[in-house]
Amino acid sequence: MEIAIIALILAVLLGAFILVPRHGKSAHKNKVKSTVANSKASYSKTEVMLHNKRTDCWIIIKDKVYDVTSYVEEHPGGDAILAHAGDDSTEGFYGPQHATRVFDMIDDFYIGDLQK
Repeated sequence: MEIAIIALILAVLLGAFILVPRHGKSAHKNKVKSTVANSKASYSKTEVMLHNKRTDCWIIIKDKVYDVTSYVEEHPGGDAILAHAGDDSTEGFYGPQHATRVFDMIDDFYIGDLQK
């Protein structure tokens, strides 16, 4: 009888281990971010300058390159994000108009480092 109870408990635990997801979307997102961060692409200033339109917008913040194209239309400041498209946006990014959540969001757009 004890063996049957132990077997039943082990079967339930094994079933839970297999059926219950171990991570959600955020874990996948962090894995993707980690992969991008580890690949460390680097871009020249000249290359970044080519991405200076609403439909193709890269910015530089503290020598890191971000592709913010998908965020341009959502930007609460409207076209202000385009003022430094293809250029260094460090000063504007750290301006008083930005809420602290922007500092967490920006990592989602990171694509590489600026070549020195």
